[in-house]
Order: sequence, then C-alpha cells, then structure tokens
Amino acid sequence: MLLRVGELAKRSGLTVRTLHHYDAIGLLAPSARSDSGYRLYNRNDIARLHQIQALRRFGLSLANIGDVLANPGTHLSSIVDQQIRMLDCQIAQSTTLRERLVQLQGQLQRGEEPELAGWLTTLEMMNMYDKYFTKEEQKRFPLLSTAENSTVAEWAELVQSVQQAMETKVPPQSPAALALAKCWMTMLMRDSHGDPRLLAKLNMMHFNEPAAQAQTGVTLEIIAYVQQAYAETKYAIYQEYLSPAEMIFLRKNYIRGTSKFPALIAEVFQHMEDGVSPDDPRMHQLALRWMEVVRSYVGDDPGTQVKLREAMAQHPELLEGSGIDQRLLGYVRQAMSQLKPH
Repeated sequence: MLLRVGELAKRSGLTVRTLHHYDAIGLLAPSARSDSGYRLYNRNDIARLHQIQALRRFGLSLANIGDVLANPGTHLSSIVDQQIRMLDCQIAQSTTLRERLVQLQGQLQRGEEPELAGWLTTLEMMNMYDKYFTKEEQKRFPLLSTAENSTVAEWAELVQSVQQAMETKVPPQSPAALALAKCWMTMLMRDSHGDPRLLAKLNMMHFNEPAAQAQTGVTLEIIAYVQQAYAETKYAIYQEYLSPAEMIFLRKNYIRGTSKFPALIAEVFQHMEDGVSPDDPRMHQLALRWMEVVRSYVGDDPGTQVKLREAMAQHPELLEGSGIDQRLLGYVRQAMSQLKPH
C-alpha cells in the first residue's frame, strides 16, 4: 500500500507542509514517487512516522529524533537528561509567572488595582532581571526589587541629585561631584555585598537594556558622569607618584581602560571561589588579560607600572568601588608570578 502525501497527512493529523519539511531535512523521505512526481509513502515510511510522532510527544527536537532514528543503538540517557533540564527550566518559569500572578491577585483583592501600564512595566523589569540574575542573586540585591523599599528610594534620591548636578553644570572635578560619586560607589558596594559578579552583571544590564535606564533613571550619561567624578578621586592620589606626562596618558585612557575590568574581575573572583589554583592555565590567561588592561591605561613602561603598584600599596582606598579586595589582588598577582617571560 502506498499513500500520497495528502492521504498520509489526513491520516496522521499532520499538515502536508509538515511532511514536506520532514522530507526536506531528511527525517522522513518517501520511498517512492509517482509518475507525476507526487510523494508516495509505504508501510515502513508510515511506521517511521509513528516513531517520529511518539518521540515528538516525548519532547525531543527534530534534530534529536533524527539522531535516535539514525542510530537505533544510541542510549537515550543524555537526551533524557537534556529534556529534564529543559522541563526544570520551564517549571521554574511557570513558577515565577504563578508568583507574579498571585502577587497581582493579592493587590486586586486588597482593592489596590494597579494601572495596566504600571504592571506591564513591572513585568518587563522582572523579565529583564531574570535575563541577568538568578533568583538567589535578586533576593540578595535589594536594588533589583520591583517593590518599594528604602534602598530603591535611597537610590532614586541619589540619581536625582546626580541629575541635578549635571543639569546645573557642576564639574566632575568639583567637591560636590566627588562627594556624590563616593556616595554612589559606597552604596553600590553595600547593596552588592562587594560581589564583583553582581557588579559585572549590573553593569552589563545597564549598558545593554534601555528599559533599565528608563526605569531606574540611571542613564549612560549619569554613569559616565559618576565614573569621571570617581576617577578624579584616583587621579588625586596617582599624581603624587606619576610624572606629568604619565598623568596625561593615565587621564586619557583610564576610564576606557578600566571599563574592561568588571567582567574580568568577576571571572577571577569566580575562579578564586571555585578553588582554582593560581598556577592553573585558566588563571594564567586571566592574568595576561589583567596585565593587558592595566597597560591600556598605564602604558608599557615597567617603571610606570611599578609606580602604580607602589601607589596601590600605600593607598588601599584606590581599590574602593572596584570589587577588588586584597585577597583577590593577591590571587591575581600569584597567577602573574607564574607566567613565563616572553
């Protein structure tokens, strides 16, 4: 018995287009064609289609189904593991959605019917936070809360103060701007618990997500202003150690160069927390990248680099706001000491 594609589609509950797609990707090719070019499927083809439909109901992708059918002896354990992880992810997403709906239901029952636009904005922020932070990280980071709290209010007030300073043309070098920048960094380290992984993710989110900028008021312009003002606190120390020419180079390249640090510091911190040895090749690569970043704003002169290290040794406050502490710095320097000179 041979069935044309339309008859097989009707009997199987699939569309002709689906069967054509299966043929195109090599998953279910008809055994024959009519003189007019119509696809013809025999008993073996139909049996294979039943297998495909069964595996689809199991949740496998077409690519995985093709692998299984091409290699009947293949163990399904790895594919099953993959499906379990996928289901776990879907369950987590469904749980999150349920929690949000319960929250909305509670508001409605209390007569606190939220405006649709406001609730949609909150939902958008929650989804955005989920892209960058785990649930555990969101709980640890009060700044990410979509509910009103003292931390959010405190940040809103600080953002407004910085915005006013910018609007009134307060120079980043002024004492008022330096005070705002120091306050900004102090609050940031407090709320992130000094965890450079959280700092790196927050940094990435604010640079990549216009919605985050709009919701928090922390625009790229505000970030740049705070960075410039905070850099001035560092320049005041470095100028005690560097020559005028070295300071010119530093001022020109410092902010652009140190912008590469957050993600790198987060990687180093994770390796340190995981117990990776400083002489591990992975740490050697990170140490090389670290040195490259430093050279990007200090220059290649070893003498200048020595001066920088001396300044950091004498002024630990140079590390404030960076996510770097003495333990992490020592870890990186151990890795650097393992590098072979070129």
